[in-house]
Amino acid sequence: MRQSRTAAGASCLVLATALLTGLTGPATAQGTPRTATVGYVALGDSYSSGVGAGDYLPGRTECKRSSRAYPVLWAAAHHVESFAFPACNGARTKDVLSGQLDPLGPPTRLVSLTVGGSDAGFSSVMTICALGGTSRCLAAVDRARAIMDDSLPRDLDRLYSAIRDRAPGAHVVVLGYPHLYHLRGTCRTGLEDTARAAVDSAVDHLDTVIAKRSADHGFTFADVRSAFTGHEICSPSPWLHSVELLRITESYHPTAPGQSRGYLPALDRVS
Repeated sequence: MRQSRTAAGASCLVLATALLTGLTGPATAQGTPRTATVGYVALGDSYSSGVGAGDYLPGRTECKRSSRAYPVLWAAAHHVESFAFPACNGARTKDVLSGQLDPLGPPTRLVSLTVGGSDAGFSSVMTICALGGTSRCLAAVDRARAIMDDSLPRDLDRLYSAIRDRAPGAHVVVLGYPHLYHLRGTCRTGLEDTARAAVDSAVDHLDTVIAKRSADHGFTFADVRSAFTGHEICSPSPWLHSVELLRITESYHPTAPGQSRGYLPALDRVS
């Protein structure tokens, strides 16, 4: 079993490296491959690039693209002939729009993406929640929810329209975000459950906004919350990192099992 897992991991690494450096060519300044259009294109933010999963690929190190990210695993499992992986840590809708769409075209058959969390400022929210106490955390969550109701729908519409214009025949799968916290769980320090519940509620709100905009554009929304149920932070078997002081960027991101057992099956079910 250990040998098969090693071989599988090596296969994913070889595939992703080859596709990133061979089929997709050199990266542009924005991290978008200069390439002819390809069959499967994985767009989006850190949840798609694989931050937190380890085994990061060569190239733009700040994007933290992982060989264990669900797009790479899906491409390997389905033996795709052409695959582009411009997803990048920290990407907002405007970053995907301006820097990740070059691989799309009429031949593209599948597009996957996660985007919206960075637009809503979840990184700042979690920093405030971790350091500022419950009242400041709740205020930060309220500000994030306001963004979700105000500018985010328009930004998603703009991005989704551009994706459809560039890849008119593609099946587009927009994946959501999981709850971060298991309430009344194993954590004995850190946020109070009031703050944890507010964060999870904000994730629900974000997923609702994304699902609505996705449906309006004829895209498929893949909900990952049920897959992560029982595997949130403060659960006995978490698939998400809590605060990682030595690898702060990986905080609040899926682990390798979160990618392979949470996100990958969600994409498989609808693709």
